[in-house]
Amino acid sequence: MAKLLDVLLEEKIVAIFRGIGAQEADAAAGALIRGGISLMEVTLNTDGALPILSRWRELYDGQAYIGAGTVLDLKQAREAASAGAQFIISPNLDEEVVAFGAAEGISVWPGVMTPTEIVRAWKAGAEAVKIFPMASLGHRYLQELKAPLNLIPMMATGGVDLDNIGDYLRAGADAVGLGSKIVNLQWAREGRFDLMEDRARQFAEAVRAQRS
Repeated sequence: MAKLLDVLLEEKIVAIFRGIGAQEADAAAGALIRGGISLMEVTLNTDGALPILSRWRELYDGQAYIGAGTVLDLKQAREAASAGAQFIISPNLDEEVVAFGAAEGISVWPGVMTPTEIVRAWKAGAEAVKIFPMASLGHRYLQELKAPLNLIPMMATGGVDLDNIGDYLRAGADAVGLGSKIVNLQWAREGRFDLMEDRARQFAEAVRAQRS
């Protein structure tokens, strides 16, 4: 588990695939990998999510880490694990899911918003938490959270784009979750995977710029 947390803290970007068609999914994932993104989640409320997840584990083994998103409960966590998920991300905190991940060696990064939820998730065994919904709260809220809770890795999800990713990272975000800003469904439908690769590269470069 620590190994995958290290990847998250180093790469700092999780690409979120939600509502993408099965035919476009593989090419879109390949475009992001070429652009420098190595952590990708398929949300379980996407049609055919589990088959996509299983296929990506084979197609991109050694190139990317594949996880399941929008995992709401233990039943879904079990299904994701059976499909080969290497990590599980939720919009909510479910201690059963956290415990299941710990038992199975699968990283679980649950969704939380308040200081109480963050510490509760941490005590339950979550190695990192997803601050959500970030779009409504903004990077200043994250900065306030990190002041007393700096030891808990936090991923900001929602509202992060190329213009403000630097603000979130400087505010203390250990990683960010990116949906439509990096997985553009219109481009996917049009077969413009070159644009998706370029966008992925821009985000990867923005992360590198914060390290220097």
